[in-house]
Parts: sequence; C-alpha cells; structure tokens
Amino acid sequence: MKVLVPVKRVIDYNVKARVKSDQSGVDLANVKMSMNPFCEIAVEEAVRQKEKGAVTEVVAVSIGPIQAQETLRTALAMGADRAILIQTDQDLEPLAVAKLLKAVIAEESPDAVIMGKQAIDGDNNATGQMLAAILDWPQATFASAIELSADKAKVTREVDGGLQTIEVSLPAIITADLRLNEPRYASLPNIMKAKKKQLDIKDVATLGVDIAPRLKVLKVTEPAKRAGGIKVETAADLVSNLKTAGVL
Repeated sequence: MKVLVPVKRVIDYNVKARVKSDQSGVDLANVKMSMNPFCEIAVEEAVRQKEKGAVTEVVAVSIGPIQAQETLRTALAMGADRAILIQTDQDLEPLAVAKLLKAVIAEESPDAVIMGKQAIDGDNNATGQMLAAILDWPQATFASAIELSADKAKVTREVDGGLQTIEVSLPAIITADLRLNEPRYASLPNIMKAKKKQLDIKDVATLGVDIAPRLKVLKVTEPAKRAGGIKVETAADLVSNLKTAGVL
C-alpha cells in the first residue's frame, strides 16, 4: 500500500507573525519556517502505519518555493521513503493546491492520502475536503485514530458531540487531527540518511493545472490589541461592570 502525505512549509508556530508595512500580506523575510504541525502528525501516522506493516511506501509531497525542500527533508528524516516538490513561488489557494495534488495522485496512484486537517497560516481547513470532492474519493476528516486494512480504513473522528467511528473504502482522503499522535524527533542518523533519499522537483507549469486565484486580498492587518482589565472589589461590582459593558 502506498500512502501520499502532503506537507506545507509555514512560519514556525513559535514565531509571532508580522504584517508587512503596506498591509499586502505577512512578512516572511528572515522568519524561521518549519513544517505545518498538522502535516507533521500526518507524516508520523503514515510512518507508524508502515512500521505496523499496513503501508509499504510513504511519499511526501509539498507545493511551494525551492526552500520547501527543507520541509520535505524533514519528512524524509521522520521516515518517508521519497519526496516530490511542486515548485512555485505563488501563494496558492486551497482549490489550486487540491488540483495540483490531484495531478500528483494521477501519476503516483496512492492507495490513501493522509494529510493535516489545516495549515496554521491560512487556517482554511479546506484542501482535504476539496481534494476528496474533485477525486470523488471517500473522506474521513479530523482523524484521532486510523486503522488501515487491504481495502478499507477505519477512522475515529473528533466531532462536536465526542467521537465518531466510520469505515471508508480505499483509496480515500484522511485528514489528521491534533490528538492522532505525537510526532517523533528526527534523529541525527536519519537526518543524514534523508539527504540521500530521492527528492524530485517539478515545475508547477508542467502539470497543466489552472492555479489562477479566485480571491483578492484587500489588506492584511494585525488583530486589535486587547484593552487592559480592571480589578473589582466585590461580586456586585463585577455584575455592575458586566451590565455596563453590555455583557449581561
């Protein structure tokens, strides 16, 4: 069984994002970048499934600038077998990403796609669902547990009411939630081995996919700063202040 794992290069989650002075977007100059945390979870799950014997090959794929090779090397160091970079300097919308992944899937013919449920930059939570729709594949989103067999996947999902367990036929799209696993740290020997693993680079234009943006960003601004709090002496004062603020 072959599993494809899309991974995204994003601003490291420990870094505070800064808005460009012209409000055209987020400033990425000299900012630490890393793999999207939900993508790390997806890679970890694919590697664990391989260690169990349910998967024979894990292929990581990323869509982004040439620097995304570093992100793919991290996936390879975690245990992925090979990687594919679809090179583009455009900031793509979820639909364009889904279309490009469809083109990669047509070439690779994986039995399943395990991917993060969302990226921490755009926070769209849309690519997995869009990919399933344009492929006409079953989907199991927000997975907190995955069991793979020859032709089916049993997935426990995190939903508002608790947990839901479903079974989908393969090939299918599975998106990883936060509690699916805890990603491993890549060891130094595996980091060195990752440098020798296959990493193919393809230009986005060679896939013949329409990636024209459908949305227009008017401006990007930082969230409004929270006002300072006040101390009250009694519960009655608290209720009075809440009423004055219109909360009660």
